[in-house]
Amino acid sequence: MSNTLKNIQTLISNLEVRISEHGYEELASDNLYTKDIINGVNKAIIVEDYPNYGKGPCVLVLQADNDKRPVHVLWGIPKGHNSPAVLITAYRPDLQIWSNDFLRRSI
Repeated sequence: MSNTLKNIQTLISNLEVRISEHGYEELASDNLYTKDIINGVNKAIIVEDYPNYGKGPCVLVLQADNDKRPVHVLWGIPKGHNSPAVLITAYRPDLQIWSNDFLRRSI
């Protein structure tokens, strides 16, 4: 497991979480519920880890919604800070772009 994901999970368990404006827009556009995403972070599977990203460490994970449908979520921590966990974006992965298990890009 990545340190970024561990830190994100700890922050969320301590209720130190924020959702970006873009995150809210993407949740709404795919009919995703914030509660499902936040509650599902402990079962997240790492897709891509970006510990040295310019805006702060972030990690793309595979989670599931309440109906067990796959969701990709990009979580981050602002550069220079230890908190909060930020839901940057969330979306339903497209099988034309992702492998059948949604863990690898197919193009």
